[in-house]
Amino acid sequence: MYTEDQVKEIMRLTGELLQPNNYSDKQSVEILCKVLRFHEYRYYVLSEPLIADIEYDTLYKKLVELESRHPNLVTPDSPTQRVGNSLNQQFETVAHLVPMLSLDNSYNGADLLDFDRKARELSGLENIKYCVEPKFDGASISLIYEKDILVRATTRGDGVAGEDVTNNIKQIRSIPLSAPFSHYGIEQIEIRGEIIMTKESFASYNTKALEAGTTVLANPRNAASGSLRMKDPKDVAARNLDGFFYHVSYYKTGDRRPETGDDPLVKHSNTLKLLWDMGFRSPEREKKVVTGIQDVIDYCLAFEAKRDELPYEIDGMVVKVDEIALQEKLGMTSHHPRWAIAFKFKARQATTTLLDVEFQVGRTGAVTPVAKLSPVYLGGVTVSSISIHNEEYIKEKDLQKGDRVLIERAGDVIPQIVRSIPEARTGNEVAIQFPSECPVCKSVLFKEEGEAVWRCINIECEAQVVERIIHFVSKDAMDIKSFGEANVRKFYELGLLSDIPSIFRLSDCRLKISELEGFGKKSIDNLFTAIEASKQQPLYRLIYGLGIRFVGETTAKTLANAVTHLLDFASKTEEELMQLEDVGTKVAKSIFGFFMNEQNIAMLKDLELLGLKLINEKKETVVGGSLTNQSFLFTGTLLQLKRSDAEAMVEEKGGIILSGVSSKLNYLVVGEDAGSKLEKAKKINTVKIITEEEFLQLIK
Repeated sequence: MYTEDQVKEIMRLTGELLQPNNYSDKQSVEILCKVLRFHEYRYYVLSEPLIADIEYDTLYKKLVELESRHPNLVTPDSPTQRVGNSLNQQFETVAHLVPMLSLDNSYNGADLLDFDRKARELSGLENIKYCVEPKFDGASISLIYEKDILVRATTRGDGVAGEDVTNNIKQIRSIPLSAPFSHYGIEQIEIRGEIIMTKESFASYNTKALEAGTTVLANPRNAASGSLRMKDPKDVAARNLDGFFYHVSYYKTGDRRPETGDDPLVKHSNTLKLLWDMGFRSPEREKKVVTGIQDVIDYCLAFEAKRDELPYEIDGMVVKVDEIALQEKLGMTSHHPRWAIAFKFKARQATTTLLDVEFQVGRTGAVTPVAKLSPVYLGGVTVSSISIHNEEYIKEKDLQKGDRVLIERAGDVIPQIVRSIPEARTGNEVAIQFPSECPVCKSVLFKEEGEAVWRCINIECEAQVVERIIHFVSKDAMDIKSFGEANVRKFYELGLLSDIPSIFRLSDCRLKISELEGFGKKSIDNLFTAIEASKQQPLYRLIYGLGIRFVGETTAKTLANAVTHLLDFASKTEEELMQLEDVGTKVAKSIFGFFMNEQNIAMLKDLELLGLKLINEKKETVVGGSLTNQSFLFTGTLLQLKRSDAEAMVEEKGGIILSGVSSKLNYLVVGEDAGSKLEKAKKINTVKIITEEEFLQLIK
């Protein structure tokens, strides 16, 4: 970006500015901006500073002082304009100039061979030149520069539009506020990249958080993503984020786009160099341009072997056709470009010691063993606890206390124990004894025939009561804001809560609550307002909040639409319940058992007296909607929508949500890390399997 002569000149100016000089105020502002931008580039992009921090701070303070005296000299790309002073109450949604599509994924060499075959068939070429680069594990971002000035930064959003986070992006010092695109005749340009948090910044932030007694960050990826929507830009600056940029999605020049090799944007590899030369961090130093897919595979595997040496997290490599003209010829689907694919690395693995096993009781009485491990850093997070599911799992994996165990993060998300390592045993290991009594209430545990889970069937078990209340107030159930898990546990321990109905009698305890730390008048008012508002929640939310075993949100909606009053279920047989959509033998038995329990009926009557709605205020069925009589099921992690929002979209257009895969299902919408539902759907010819992007197109 800077020639040797330019570097020498700026260093000369730096020395003069650090000493008394005879520049006019206007000249000083112009030179200070130029010098500070250079030193930001050296520090934040190249990691090769040429002056001490105190010298940079001295120059920066001098610029602040001059600009405060001469506000008319402040420019949009001045280094002082990174600092945000106001809180963002909300983020405006704005459209991307070009949609941000996802990438198709591959997990092995065979997938890459297939990708190459399709590209060669569509292009008619025998060999294709590819550019291979790291796949950064962070938060996608789109930047727009007009007349060399950064004017907008937008999150990925739904791919068509995202949230304007320009003020927050300005806090990332490796992102230039201005870049000389006009040297190439470019008037407007949209570039894409990834906001990340380096391993060092992540560790440093958490160390300080622990010392201050504040919340630590879970992993670098979530830290980067969450930072973009923080209300105060100063909090964003404190996280010391970074940004890598690797794609030009759109640009506009005054002249027709050149056809010669002089155009820096005729090849993707040239684009990476252009961005690097413009002052952006790009994978220019990590990229490799190769001809033929076998060299691509070799480079991906070689890079995977050294991923831990990098200062930031990556979860794979991105393979792109290098020629932009060929990219345009290959085109794209509604989901992904045909000229690019992501090669995902294998799940992260590490070995550690299984120190102990704790047995936890859930709201349905299920007793779950949780392995306590010697903490180990794995794929961006520190793992110290892992669910080991049930007694059969412990036997199958041959787990003992004191064992060395191999663990991995499946899909880089969920930690699990792969196996024990018997070869490392010393003889001091201890067998894991599954309890015969509930670890909380000491009731005898029970296991139904055909099930692997032991359960406490004492519905008054303290652990179950607390978990049921936590579930009842949760966002997807009754959504009682200001009433999180910590408050439920605190109130229960103090005797303010004893069961679900006691939530709606808390007003009798207002004085006692006001004596608790952290509960001022405003927070108490908010709590009781939320409790009162929850009484108006629709019936399906109440049903889901009751925590009936096997009854999820979808089944709760089915049940709500099947009766006029919730207590009507007390007179229904299992056979009648099985006539309902998506209710099988197991679910019907669970629902029947719940409404045959006198304590449960008494609780529901109590809730009705307290003001909750047990009557179904049925919505009119959508007639003539674009999805009328079409059934949907969602599986895996959706990236653009919350699952509840996606399901609501279907219902608004007359569609039906199912809870399982069957011949009645029309569409299975597949997100990331889809599991058994996807495999089952592949075996049913009538089920159409679509991506989240294809679903959004269908909805539109």
